[in-house]
Amino acid sequence: MRRMTSALVGLLLAGVGATPAHAETVRSKQWHLDAMKADDLWKISTGTGVTVAVIDTGVARIPELEGRVAPGRDFAPETIEGDERVDYKNHGTSMGAIIAGNGKGPGGTESAFGLAPDAKIQSLRVDLNGNGVSRDTTLVDAIRYAADSEAKILNISLGGWGDTGELRSAVRYALTKGKLIFAGVGNDGAEQVNYPAGIPGVVGVGAVDADGVATKESTHNNSVDISAPGADIISGCSGGTGLCTSHGTSDATALASASAALLWSAHPTWTNNQILRVLLNTAGKPVDGAQRNDYIGYGVVRPRVALPTPGDPGPPDVYPLPDLAAAGAGTPSPGGKITPSPAPQPQAAVKKSDGGGPPWIALGLGACVLIGGAVTAVVVRRAKH
Repeated sequence: MRRMTSALVGLLLAGVGATPAHAETVRSKQWHLDAMKADDLWKISTGTGVTVAVIDTGVARIPELEGRVAPGRDFAPETIEGDERVDYKNHGTSMGAIIAGNGKGPGGTESAFGLAPDAKIQSLRVDLNGNGVSRDTTLVDAIRYAADSEAKILNISLGGWGDTGELRSAVRYALTKGKLIFAGVGNDGAEQVNYPAGIPGVVGVGAVDADGVATKESTHNNSVDISAPGADIISGCSGGTGLCTSHGTSDATALASASAALLWSAHPTWTNNQILRVLLNTAGKPVDGAQRNDYIGYGVVRPRVALPTPGDPGPPDVYPLPDLAAAGAGTPSPGGKITPSPAPQPQAAVKKSDGGGPPWIALGLGACVLIGGAVTAVVVRRAKH
């Protein structure tokens, strides 16, 4: 019943089997890019002009991200060596590469690509174990820093922080600055709400597999707003031979952020609310025709639909998810105007054939394993609170 409920529509796999082989290149193994029709997307947008703040464990210097990393900041304490360009958990680098990898890594031509290969990454390194004052202090500081920076999108593939007033305030501040915030819902495979994904104003991202079904580890509850591929995701990474395969809602969050970057690059005058509304309205819906469910949210993100046929982006100052209104907050738009928030427009059900403790490090590198003998094993699992 669970798999039937979460079974989805479409990214999805139409055309994947028919995609011409890339002769065993790393790129040919990136099924998620084929499913999302990346080669077609890149004829419209590659993410140029959009910066994504990767709030994580640092972004290392790897070939796939050469020329892609904008100045960032280190919020971790001195007890963690290095700065924001040192990845102390081999996690943030992969998130950056899933978003903006340039395909010039150790795999040679057609190595691992990101979904938005011309986007910029801003590394904001936080302390997963807190800084001795409170567990969420460095995350709060990083969100506020990103809110005041050039970054349009905040990617938080982490979790385990509490639902605090300081964290909610930071999220609200970022929204008033016109930012779009994505965070993984967690890898518990349970119903517990994790933070910051559960905070109103944060877009909670679940993970689906190649069949468009919510993965067993992807947390399911009312914090799930949208979903993206989160199984067998190949990317550049730090350590070893520099290529990893991973799974989890971390990876899904990075792909949701990259999808937003593609759309925002194509429509630079749109607001965060309009970008999110289009992503929600064009998402592949549950096959049972429901508007949303707790496994995939309002559907699987489909930039291949959003880019060529975005539809009406709607009002610029209305947050398209109902959680802010439900929390009695409304939409904090630039200038401080508060606007009621309606739910996203429902779409007709789509068939899959239509195409379409300590803080948990998340949501993502559920596991990073060797690719053809060429990747470091990195086990960084768990989920975001």
